[in-house]
Amino acid sequence: MGQQKVNAKSNEVTAIPKLLELLAIEGCLVSIDAMGCQTEIARTIIEQRGDYVLALKGNQKNLYEDVVQLFQLARQKDWKNIDHEFYQTINKGHGRIEIRRYWTMGQTEYLLGAEQWSGLKSIGLVESERRINNHTTLEHRYYLLSIQSDAQLFAQAVRSHWGIENQLHWVLDVSFQEDTIQGCEGYSAENLAIVRHLAVNLLTHENTAKGGIHAKRKKAGWDNKYLTQVLHSLSDSS
Repeated sequence: MGQQKVNAKSNEVTAIPKLLELLAIEGCLVSIDAMGCQTEIARTIIEQRGDYVLALKGNQKNLYEDVVQLFQLARQKDWKNIDHEFYQTINKGHGRIEIRRYWTMGQTEYLLGAEQWSGLKSIGLVESERRINNHTTLEHRYYLLSIQSDAQLFAQAVRSHWGIENQLHWVLDVSFQEDTIQGCEGYSAENLAIVRHLAVNLLTHENTAKGGIHAKRKKAGWDNKYLTQVLHSLSDSS
């Protein structure tokens, strides 16, 4: 786990390469939101012997339009004579049905400027269909991939990204009440954020106590012996 402060005069685009340099990503599949879909970030990941799944949106306008058009043409032809991979998941519950369809294609040579993206090997499409009562919604997301066309691996990467992001935000909001914290001066906001993330990591690794992060946090505040156990949880699990 790593963290990089985003300066007031900067943004995540400049912070992400610095964060990647702090992490050991060799052999890892790195997933990043659309803001991180930049040629420099792709190059940094490949240079560190990792692979990437980069969300693609309008910030890469021409490339985005090319990828959308490729998938539209492929679907219009019903994928006939087009080399591709497909994977689907269906989840039902609480009166709703969620269907996620994943496609990958390796035809990156048709993309204008593809050579600028280090390691680019395939492109991906996720179609999310949600059915609630008689109402159906469709959402499409597009991706650049440095892995060979593999829809199932692509699906695992995308779902893991969503799961980690949603879980971390939920834990910080509910267990640590992050949204209620008032403005801090100097480096205090950055330091407190680092401490909260470290606490989440430690409490997640500690597996002797029953209950979730919130319950473990309370127990650590009441019981110094258990607190010591939490602080040693990472070294004990390694």
